[in-house]
Amino acid sequence: MTAPAHGIDVQNDADYPVEIESLVRAALTVLTQEGRDPASAVTVVITDNDEVAALNRDYRGIDAPTDVLSFPADPLPPELADELDDEPPYLGDLIIAYPYALAQAEREGHVPAESFMLLVVHGTLHLLGYDHNTPEARAVMWAAQDRALTTLGVPLSLVPALEDAKDSQHGGE
Repeated sequence: MTAPAHGIDVQNDADYPVEIESLVRAALTVLTQEGRDPASAVTVVITDNDEVAALNRDYRGIDAPTDVLSFPADPLPPELADELDDEPPYLGDLIIAYPYALAQAEREGHVPAESFMLLVVHGTLHLLGYDHNTPEARAVMWAAQDRALTTLGVPLSLVPALEDAKDSQHGGE
C-alpha cells in the first residue's frame, strides 16, 4: 500500500535533529480534521533564532525570536484560481526557530518532538484562518488544536505552559 500524496515540504537546511515524519504527520492531521485536501501545500522551515527574529521584527514589529511564525498564502486572483482549479491550494509557510523551540521544550520539561508537533499543529491552524485574538476565537482554535494533538498522541499538558509563557510575543500569527 502506498502512502497518500501530500504537499508538506519540510526544509531543514541546517540539519537540526527533528523528526521530519512527525512534523508532516502533524500538519496532515490538521488538514484532515479540517476537511482540507491532504495534498495542500505547506512549507515548514526549520531555522535559527536570528532568521526568525528578523522575520518577527519585519512582519510583526517584535524584535525578538519566537518559536513559530505562520505566513498564510495570499489568495489567488480569480483568473489564476480558475486556471489552477485542479491543483491543491498552497496554504503558506511555517517558520520554526529550532534553538528557541528546543530551549522552550527543555525548560518546560517537554519531549522536544512533541513540542515541535504542537508548533506545527498550531501554525497550520493559523494558516487555515484560526486565531486566538479574542477569548471566543481562542476557545475555537484551542478545541481544534486539542483534537489534533489528541489524534497525534501529544499530551495536552504541553499547551498551557507554552501558550501562557509567550502570549505577549507569540509568533503563530
